[in-house]
Amino acid sequence: MLPIVIVGSGLAGYSLARELRKLDKQTPLLIISHDDGSAYAKPMLSNALTKGKTAQDLVTADAEKMALQLDAEILTFARVTVIDSEAHTLTVNDEVLGYSKLVLAVGADPLRPNIEADDSSILSVNDLADYDHFRQQIDGKERIAIIGGGLIGCEFANDLSNAGYQISVIDRNPQPLSHLIPEEIGRELNMALQRWGVEWHSQDEVVRVSRQDDGFELLLQSGFKISTDVVLSAIGLRSRTQLAGEAGLSVNRGIVVDAYLQTSARGIYALGDCAEVKGAVLPFVMPLMIGARALARTLAGQPTVVEYPAMPVTLKTPAYPVSVLPPAPGVAGEWRIEKTENAVKALYVDSNDQPRGFALSGTVVNQTAVLAKSMADELTCS
Repeated sequence: MLPIVIVGSGLAGYSLARELRKLDKQTPLLIISHDDGSAYAKPMLSNALTKGKTAQDLVTADAEKMALQLDAEILTFARVTVIDSEAHTLTVNDEVLGYSKLVLAVGADPLRPNIEADDSSILSVNDLADYDHFRQQIDGKERIAIIGGGLIGCEFANDLSNAGYQISVIDRNPQPLSHLIPEEIGRELNMALQRWGVEWHSQDEVVRVSRQDDGFELLLQSGFKISTDVVLSAIGLRSRTQLAGEAGLSVNRGIVVDAYLQTSARGIYALGDCAEVKGAVLPFVMPLMIGARALARTLAGQPTVVEYPAMPVTLKTPAYPVSVLPPAPGVAGEWRIEKTENAVKALYVDSNDQPRGFALSGTVVNQTAVLAKSMADELTCS
């Protein structure tokens, strides 16, 4: 019997394998990993410093243990170079292997800033190996510059400042998380991080990173210069689509899939950061887990459409807690703000006065689950 093959041993790949084994304990399962196959929680990467966690501390199981838990074969340090969707084969380390069904859970790559700099001067943290390298680079250092004031940039700024580092954040937008939250919450988050010692450079961009004897110098578009020991880029992710594209699968911002997470080729699926569902790439844990459960049923012979509920995102920023359920792309509307001394509550309403999203901060973040459920119920009934 040909195996079900999962390409990728990150949160998406291992979550799917666990869900599949709850339903199907017999079908051979092969997981292909480009690294050592260690299981870990990727969201922990942006707040592990405060907790004193090393890369090894974040590992919950190595590949050997995962293979036993999942009754699966796991190929580590393996590279898939060719997928033949007609022959149902893939080439791994120059060996051709057959599959019954194939799942691409290959994740995403960090975006590289368009900056005059050598490749080694700007770091990014996207996996366990990156985090290990980053920990080594900041050991004994004091100053870290972060390029990007989005979700990951804010989480790293909070975590690193709390761990005692001097942090500078450079972002082209007026306030943090400009594409997710209203201006009022962004300003409050900005001020809270500044109170924790984070230096914020809004509406500015890095144009050059130069090596200095004691670290690096960042030249900003405004002409301002920042001296730092380490430069970290956190400007976003791009889905890994090259392998799928070379195999003739439909790709756009991600690997295009239908409501069953099936690609344009029958028997090939995509899950997680690499997948584009209904025109959207959803690089968050909740849609990944929901997708894993639905796809596991499909792979086990129970075709299941992925149905996403309201999925708020909570930032790991203890300096100023924020949760947000962003409105769907293209939904016209406006933010309605209720502000108190210690909190901001914002509802995004459309032209029919229907709630389409929300953002909560400060002391009202604990209302996230209730508000998400009520909004989902109201939209279902409307």
